[in-house]
Amino acid sequence: MRLLPRVIAYSCLATIGTFNVYRPTCRLAGTGNNGARRSNANRLFATSALGLRVAASLLLVSLLAKTTHADDVPSRLTLLDFADDASVERVEARDIEVSRVDGESGSQLLLQSGHNIDWPGITLRPEGEFWNGASFQRIALDIANVGKTGFELGLRVDNPGGDGQNKSVTVMTFVKPGESRTVSANLCDTPWQFSSPLKLEGMHAAPGQQSIDPAKIKEVILFLRTPSHDHQFTIGNVRFEEPVEVLNPDTFLPFIDEYGQFIHGEWPGKIHSDEELRQSRELEKADLVANQGPPSFNQFGGWKNGPKRDPSRFFRVEKHDGVWWLIDPEGCRFWSHGIDSVSIRFGGTGTEHRENYFRNLPAKDAPLGQFYSSSTWAFGFYASRIPFETYNFYTANLYRKYGDRWREEFANTAHQRIKSWGMNTLASWSDPDVYLQHKTPYVAFFRAEDCPTLQGAEKRWTTFVDVFDPQFRTAVVEGIETCQESLGDPWCIGFYVDNELYWGGNESLALWTLACPAQQIAKQVFLNDLQTKYETIDALNETWGTNHATWEAFAEETQSPDVKKASDDLLAFSKKFAETYFGTIKAELAKAAPDQLYLGCRFIWDSEVAVRAASKFCDIVSFNQYRYSVADLKLPAGEDKPIIIGEFHFGALDRGLFHPTKVPAKDQVHRAECYKNFLHSALTNPRVVGTHWFQYTSEPTAGRGDGENYQVGFVDNCDTPYQETITAAREIGNEMYSLRSSID
Repeated sequence: MRLLPRVIAYSCLATIGTFNVYRPTCRLAGTGNNGARRSNANRLFATSALGLRVAASLLLVSLLAKTTHADDVPSRLTLLDFADDASVERVEARDIEVSRVDGESGSQLLLQSGHNIDWPGITLRPEGEFWNGASFQRIALDIANVGKTGFELGLRVDNPGGDGQNKSVTVMTFVKPGESRTVSANLCDTPWQFSSPLKLEGMHAAPGQQSIDPAKIKEVILFLRTPSHDHQFTIGNVRFEEPVEVLNPDTFLPFIDEYGQFIHGEWPGKIHSDEELRQSRELEKADLVANQGPPSFNQFGGWKNGPKRDPSRFFRVEKHDGVWWLIDPEGCRFWSHGIDSVSIRFGGTGTEHRENYFRNLPAKDAPLGQFYSSSTWAFGFYASRIPFETYNFYTANLYRKYGDRWREEFANTAHQRIKSWGMNTLASWSDPDVYLQHKTPYVAFFRAEDCPTLQGAEKRWTTFVDVFDPQFRTAVVEGIETCQESLGDPWCIGFYVDNELYWGGNESLALWTLACPAQQIAKQVFLNDLQTKYETIDALNETWGTNHATWEAFAEETQSPDVKKASDDLLAFSKKFAETYFGTIKAELAKAAPDQLYLGCRFIWDSEVAVRAASKFCDIVSFNQYRYSVADLKLPAGEDKPIIIGEFHFGALDRGLFHPTKVPAKDQVHRAECYKNFLHSALTNPRVVGTHWFQYTSEPTAGRGDGENYQVGFVDNCDTPYQETITAAREIGNEMYSLRSSID
């Protein structure tokens, strides 16, 4: 392990999550190889003098930082090599046959999975109590898919008490048929640790922070995600690898510069001056002129030269030759290739209680002081500190880049970019100042939440509302009124309502209702249904195996019954609950926005009961899918509605951010490859009519209100495009209609 100087440059591939990432290496910025600094100079430095000044200043910072060396750590440490049968006997398998085979690189496990359960897999454990990976960045293994079909593989690493959510790290990856590669999971959030403790708050990932204790690895779990048929693959050489780099905490703070970037790193496109921002603006202007969008697009982004249908006032959905399509107002087939949060609202990061993280924050009365604000939206660190002061580095950088007309320039540039990037949709949470220009189709969004909650419901992002309370319908109407400009607007594709509600299992809505107090309206409705069916409490008790003395006693009870015995009634009420939710929204939208599309609730957690209810009332069923492929995405048997992807993304650690998202890529080139693969899987899925990437800008380096600080953008927080991803999107835009129309 080594203590690094303050400035770190991104070079040398190393693995993060399931993939390789650029690992920061110890070298003096402004010297040496053809890496990040040269790429940055090619893109942004207009004069060599500017480059020399920046390099000199960074070199000075490096020389002032102290560098020490600790004892050497081996580059890798083998945990399991499966060299004998005893190691195989310790493997715990679930719907997988395990055998040992010899390969060119040594002994391996041959795993032959079934598909009788949702998550077939194996568990690997150490001979002793724990594996100690404290000196290493990640745990890795080699995998080869020797079958004829690809599969989605999960790698989970547990501390004692790990359950997949807590005290665990889980990564997912897609393994193609015939593919051989390394799969890995990080033991620490970033490649850096500190030589002595330095707690950094308010970020999902930050240097020196760990999601689990790497010294106490209790087990490693490999699993397949809901396979539809059998698979065969080998694994071998389970190991710790990549010793962590050790930073000196005395020279680390501040670590966020005036532009909201990580101070102690260099990467292609990093901004060092206002002049570089303006240079990047001019470079992009030329790029947008040279790339004005797919020639196959009509004014809406529909398939100009494809099969025509009758024009209509609004977007609609139709199925042709077994393939679902959106149809735009001109009657052209349309596939929604879009991006969420084209907005100036999402660049704020908390500065209050963390002032020493930031270098040279502007004075409140300075021109850049206008970008301070106050926030009450928070989870984690800031949840107990509301309200708290924030600073929006993204809008500050827009001001530096465009001057006083930055708001207008942001909106105009967004439309140019979307079309140039081969896209045709401004997706959820985009700014009205952008989408109401009527240059790009858009989706509207509102929540139906200003009403009583279901008090017994399990909470995730939100708590479920009581859909039987009359105030729920009022909340829907009030939500629709927030989208007044979109009612009757032909540029509006449709309406998302709510986001990532937690539905639990098929019986959960009923069980949560039973856990409510007797006064809850939903519980009164459930009670009335049961009284109508059973008439007497004794009849209910006989079926449910309960011993309630009266119906009033039943209403006061909050404990769950035996789910198996009460299953029919629980399922019936859960179905009624879900259908009331979707049906109420559909009815009110039909009144306020007749013939416009209802796009659903953006499932990330779902149940069959909920998805069937959505299929009954929604015009398009929406899912947020943080996966590498949606080739297998479909609705329950018998349901036939189109599907739209409300969110997906990929990220990497080679552009100065600390979190590669839950769906990591090894670098920007691989991120672009992941994008194309995901879009291909969606375009060739006859049910999917669009994908919406989350989101337009990467999240703040120091975290938004809930701590998320993912590399998710098409542009960074200096408004600089990620060119590799944009090139991939342009390729998709140019080919998407020919690819979609080729589905058998």
